Amino acid sequence: MKKRLQVFISSTYTDLIEERQAAVEAVLNAGHIPAGMELFKSGDKSQKETIKKWIDESDVYMLILGGRYGTIDQESGKSYTHWEYDYAEFSGKPRFSIVINDIALDEKVKEKGQDVLEREHYKEYRDFKDTVLSKISKFYSDIKDIKLAIYESLKEFEKDENLVGWVSGRDVGRLIEIKEENHTLLKENMSLKEKVVQLEEKIKKDLEFNGYSYEELQGYLQNELISLPDDINIAVGEISALDLFLKSAKIFSIGYEHNSKTGKVTSFIHYKLTPILLNFGLVEKLKVGTKIKFQFSESGHKFILKLEMDNFQSEHL
Repeated sequence: MKKRLQVFISSTYTDLIEERQAAVEAVLNAGHIPAGMELFKSGDKSQKETIKKWIDESDVYMLILGGRYGTIDQESGKSYTHWEYDYAEFSGKPRFSIVINDIALDEKVKEKGQDVLEREHYKEYRDFKDTVLSKISKFYSDIKDIKLAIYESLKEFEKDENLVGWVSGRDVGRLIEIKEENHTLLKENMSLKEKVVQLEEKIKKDLEFNGYSYEELQGYLQNELISLPDDINIAVGEISALDLFLKSAKIFSIGYEHNSKTGKVTSFIHYKLTPILLNFGLVEKLKVGTKIKFQFSESGHKFILKLEMDNFQSEHL
């Protein structure tokens, strides 16, 4: 939905009637709301309070500065235009100004006469003009320049998320609908986050082996070296507990009994590898009748499957 900004337009009156009218049209054509202008009479103290209220309620303050300083406010010692400009700053409103250039002012004097120039408070006018030009401002030479400056400036202000603006009454229903949708989405998002946390906890738990992570256990077994006797034809010299675990997976999968008839390789595994695997809960000792059998635990099956899958993926990438 479009955000409509209320724009307070400030200027002297009699010398800038056409310029102010052009500004009003430009604000309206840009889809925004003009405020200020000749709604107020200078010199009325109660009207100053009304002007304050309008500036407070506006989103943007705009000044059109011609060749006059304007009527002096006895309370502040400044012209009413100058006072409005300062009050807009005091109330925290973004300000921009459109200032007549010297050539256009000379042409205006030729057409309208000396009344469009400040004569009584010229120093104050020059000081005010210098202040205005030191802030955000643009020069104009004709009506088209004023309209263009307003269009360009309001486009920038529309992007400012700090400016609340006005929302059309027909959009209020949609606004309520959007809020309800946002509330529903927020609840769904929270629910999904809870599910993600639960899933992460489950994955973490599934990849834990007797309190150790898969990576920790894999690293330990890889670094645990086992010396091989010459009569064991598995490898030469030393082998890691991890590699021996992989090579003996079928033995633990089926399970074995250790007795005087146990083969040389299985007996070697029983004394060198099985104690390590029992410590980590990867192998379990089962009593079958009067016999003892050593085989993979549930964790051992899970661990060996992941090891074999990791090896398969690394070999085929």
